[in-house]
Parts: sequence; C-alpha cells; structure tokens
Amino acid sequence: MNYHRIGKLLLSLLLIIVPLIGIPTAAPTHAQGKWSLAEAAAPYKGTEIKAFFLERPGYVAAEKMIPEFEKETGIKVTWDTTPYENSLEKQTLDYTGGTAQYDVSLVDVVWIGNFAANGWIVPMEKFYNDPKLADPNLNLKGFFPILLESFGTWDGKVYGLPFDNYSGLLYYNKCMLKDAGFDQPPQTWQELLDKYGPALTKNGKYAFALQSKRGETQSADSFMRVIWPFGGSLLKDDFTSNLSSKESLAGLKFRQDLMKYMPPDIVSFDHDETVQALAQGQVAMITEWSAFYATLADKTKSKITDCLAVGVEPAGPAGRKPALGGFSLAVNASSSPEKQAAAWLFIQWVTSEAKAKDYIANGGVSGRIAPYKDADLVKTYPYFAPLAESWEKYGNAIFRPRFPEWPAISDVIAQYGTEMMLGSVSVEDGVKKIEDQMSTILKDYTSGKKPKLQ
Repeated sequence: MNYHRIGKLLLSLLLIIVPLIGIPTAAPTHAQGKWSLAEAAAPYKGTEIKAFFLERPGYVAAEKMIPEFEKETGIKVTWDTTPYENSLEKQTLDYTGGTAQYDVSLVDVVWIGNFAANGWIVPMEKFYNDPKLADPNLNLKGFFPILLESFGTWDGKVYGLPFDNYSGLLYYNKCMLKDAGFDQPPQTWQELLDKYGPALTKNGKYAFALQSKRGETQSADSFMRVIWPFGGSLLKDDFTSNLSSKESLAGLKFRQDLMKYMPPDIVSFDHDETVQALAQGQVAMITEWSAFYATLADKTKSKITDCLAVGVEPAGPAGRKPALGGFSLAVNASSSPEKQAAAWLFIQWVTSEAKAKDYIANGGVSGRIAPYKDADLVKTYPYFAPLAESWEKYGNAIFRPRFPEWPAISDVIAQYGTEMMLGSVSVEDGVKKIEDQMSTILKDYTSGKKPKLQ
C-alpha cells in the first residue's frame, strides 16, 4: 500500500474508526434535559478567558456570538486577532513559556500532532466525561467524521472541536464564463488549461488565480493542490519523498503551464488578493477555501454577487482531490483549572449543533452535519452542496501530513515552490532541493524510530 492509498483508505474508514476510539455521542453519565449552560457556568462566573483568533470570517462570526455566551454564563471572553503567518510562532511561545496567555487555543490541522504530543493542549475527555461540564447534546458524532478526525483527534484522543472548517471549492463568475461560451465550469484541470484559459484571458482579465504567496499559502494552497489530483503525493509510505514521481512532477509542471492564464504577480497573491481578484472581476475562477463564500457573497465587498457560483474543485487524472484545511478549538494545558473549564464551556457552545445556524448566519462555516441537510439552508447558501460533497466523497485526510515536522517541511516547499513559479529554478531542480532538505527533516522517520504519521 502506498502513501496515496493510505489517505483514501483513512477517509473510507473514518466512520468506522471514530466510534472505536472512545468518542461518545454525548456525555452519557447524566440524564438528558437536566443540564443547563448557566448552571454549568455558575462556578466560573466572573472568570475571564482569552481566545486565539485569526483575521478570517469564521472568527468574526464567533465574535458576534460572544455577547450571548457572556450574558448566559457570566464568563468574559476576550480574543487576540492574529495573521495566520504569525499564529504558530505566537502560540508556541505561549506554550513553551507556560504563560497561558491564551486559554482557548487554535489548532491548525497540521499542528495537532505537535500540540498534542508536547502536552500543550488538554484531551477533551477531561471535560466531556464530567457530567457537570458536558452538555448531553454534545454529539461528537454530529461533526463530519473527516473534520473531527483530522482537526481534532490525535493518537485516538480528541483534543479539539472543529471550528473554522475548510474544503477547497471552485468559485467562479458564471457571467464571464457565459460570455466566453461556457454553460458550466471546467470539470477537469486539463479542461481549465486547454479551453477556459485561452477563452477567458483577455483584455487585462485572467481565467484563474491560484493563491501562491510564499509561506503556508504557497506550500499548502498552491504546491500541494496540484500534486494530489495528478496522482502524486508528498511522501511514500516509508516516509521518503514522492515528489520526484512522474505524477507529482506532472502536477507541478501543469501549474507552470497554467500560470500564463493567471495574473502576472500571482506569486504575491495571498487569500485576500485571490478572493478580491474574483470579487472585483479581475479573474473568472479561483480555487479557495469554503470560508470565503461570505466575502464573495457580500454586496459591500464583491461586485459579482449576482454572477457568483460555486462547485467542487476540478478533477485531475487521479480524480477530484480538493484541498482540506481547517482549525479546531482546544484548551490550553497551562491555564488554571477554572479557566480550562470556562474555555471548554465556550468551545462546546460555539461549535454546538444548537448554535450552528447562528454561526453560519454570521459568516462562519460549521463542521456539523445537520445544517447541510437542512433544505432551507442549502437553498440559501449555494456552497453547502459542493462543500458537503467534498468532505463526504473526496476529502483527503492527509492533504498535508499532520506530524510535527510539517511546519519545517512547509518552509522548504514555500521557498523552492516559489522559485519554481518565478522560473529561477526548474521544477526538477526545485524538487531535488526540497527532497534533499526533507530527508534531513524526516531522518527519524526513515531510521526505524517509528514516529507516527496521522
């Protein structure tokens, strides 16, 4: 079995695995209906907790909801809003210094191994097995399995609840496509290159934008996005590189070919620039995270709201392999017991099924299954159907490996992936440089020490 097949197998087994790793549907130790948030929070009234947030729509949605939580519980919630690029370093310094500046931790899918293995965040069984703290309607099985497993679970234990939930989607300007003679978006990446690219790139406008700014955007949103659909992957099952395989190289070379239909400064495009390129009519299509639907559908921020449409990411020779990303909320192990309990109550509440509709209405993307089966919500939010399809059918649990070494690998990919796109190094030479440095980073994995890849 190779590394690529591991991801496919993991996804297909999630519905089997989750019930076997000790995750309860709800706190089973007390009767339904006798628990209330206000009573649970009473011992912690007046406690102040601080959350770590990003500059993205899902966090703004939570901020709008916080006054309701504070009124019901008497717990004060503040937050620190940080750019993603600084978020790992900032939290790591908090953990290693034991300062407990942030009681509510934010855990990227690729950080969970690092955070959990170092004991920086608390296994949530401490809280959901406590009848005084656990809402009987917690229902952890109500999250999409791939989200709870990927963002929240490490080594068989739940450490975080899915909060800011992403899959890559194809956003497109259906009016631009119609004017160019297309009645649907491209179904394959090759079709985007061969047909849509030439027809839509004219008069200072471009067919496509692939966010590719150096950093995690380059490594995860650009580089990895083109490897998987072409049948490639980052690693083989023995933890040696798979980037020099013909499939991985084909994806990276395809990206180089596609650049002629992207804005010339695409290597400086982060998420905001990419979303605004579509919103302002500069490009016809982007592959972006589900969380950005709120921005593109906002008439005060977007000129294309009447032309906006959403679909699943295109297929490659290996099928549809959309990007998977997202964050869970966790409890800082260095916080006091009182603040830990208060942080849990907030996390449990803001990610609950009961508050999912409010979170969505305020611009967040819920990880709960129930809203995506609500006919009224599906009609109101056109991204719901392709998003649920992506998570249920195509989600790749190892789109980025979840082990602690990913940030170091990401830095290497960001450097040489950018140089590839700029033409300062060939795809083959860039891959060779990545592989040389990656072999050093992963030496423990290839030396028989048997660390875990999850």
